[in-house]
Amino acid sequence: MDIKSYIDEGNLEQYCFELDNVSLGNEIAALRLGHPEIGQELNRIELSIEELAKTHAIMPSLQLKGRIMAALGIAEEVLDLNHLPPTSKYSNYESWLKAVEHLIPAAPFDDFFAHVLQQNEQMAQTLVITKLNVPDEVHDVVAESFFILEGTCTCTVGHEVFTLNAGDYLAIPLHTNHDIRIDSPYVIAILQHQFV
Repeated sequence: MDIKSYIDEGNLEQYCFELDNVSLGNEIAALRLGHPEIGQELNRIELSIEELAKTHAIMPSLQLKGRIMAALGIAEEVLDLNHLPPTSKYSNYESWLKAVEHLIPAAPFDDFFAHVLQQNEQMAQTLVITKLNVPDEVHDVVAESFFILEGTCTCTVGHEVFTLNAGDYLAIPLHTNHDIRIDSPYVIAILQHQFV
């Protein structure tokens, strides 16, 4: 058998995409024993498939983690208002919303509501409910971030535009102009300032 022709015909690629093809799998397993180039080519194909998957990977939404955990029956994170962690892109917005729900005033909301959750030398976290856009601003000594619990807004940070929904987190770089446009009737968010 001409192994180079066998490889060039795409048999190994077919095997990689049809792992349930038992007869092809047996054929390639037998050929692999006597022809090391089969194993080398399979390794190359597998690495190429892995790189292709990485290139086209889509980051799942943060809300997906909560839904998966709930479907698996795994308890969600319970937050203690006296010992809140910093918000991040890994924070669970449902846990945060549950922790602050008793602080949220009854609807209809005023144009702006703020309740300081914690403030110390390193960080301040504030529960914010707003219907108001935030005009262009820049921070030089305070690292600001937003963690959206309800609603939708659009943030322009420098030359980039971000649409944020429930569960989305956005950190604003220092010395960078930014503004916020409220796209839903209101937004409930955790505004976090870290002092640098």
